[in-house]
Amino acid sequence: MGNGNLSKAREPLQAYTPARVGLPRAGSAISTAAQLAFQLDHARARDAVHDSADFSGLMQGLTKLKLDPILLQSAVPGGPGGRQAYLRRPDLGRCLDTASAASLTDRSDADAPPDVVFVVADGLSALAIDRHAVALLEALLPLLGDTWKLGPVCVVRNGRVAIGDEIGALLDARMTVMFIGERPGLTAPDSLGAYLTWEPRPGRTDAERNCISNIRTEGLSYTEAAQRILFYMNAARATRGTGYALKESSSPNLPPIS
Repeated sequence: MGNGNLSKAREPLQAYTPARVGLPRAGSAISTAAQLAFQLDHARARDAVHDSADFSGLMQGLTKLKLDPILLQSAVPGGPGGRQAYLRRPDLGRCLDTASAASLTDRSDADAPPDVVFVVADGLSALAIDRHAVALLEALLPLLGDTWKLGPVCVVRNGRVAIGDEIGALLDARMTVMFIGERPGLTAPDSLGAYLTWEPRPGRTDAERNCISNIRTEGLSYTEAAQRILFYMNAARATRGTGYALKESSSPNLPPIS
């Protein structure tokens, strides 16, 4: 097959996926342009993992939405080496440091606990929460109406998914919804994930959560993600469970996702 026919064969695949399929070649190697594009995407993915999130900007954005944000720190040590410790010690990112845990204990209200606590953590992509966390909440909040009592929005530095369990337990929340930066890919350095956990408490497993992933401009839109999150929130409250206890087909009385 000639080069012209190869180029035509590649075009349909490239129209459907950003994956590296049908790369142009120069002799026995890929072209210089394709190699440079790969190196650029790899650098963006590395930066997303190692960079720090704009926590000041996040707090300001959440305040503008008339929410009640609180900045927390995981057990990962602060300072210049904190990010490296986070990457090497996943366990430290799953629990709060002593001061943050104490601050949440002071904020808890046993007589009127929240229905849901939103948690925003940098995870493995600071870029994801910088770009999408506030915008996603802005799309979701009008859908909640007055049917959900919100707790403080907990913004966590160097946090992992399971840290939401401790946060929810300390605030006695019925549910946590965590927004966290997902592991970057070569075509998606800023993918945001949403994890929903009913009756959060330390020791919950990933099998007890529902996950909505690939929330970003080129992936799942804010509107679609907000509708899906709302579906799972309502379904979790109706069935009193998430994860393996809750699938979209397990709640026939709820409206389908459009």
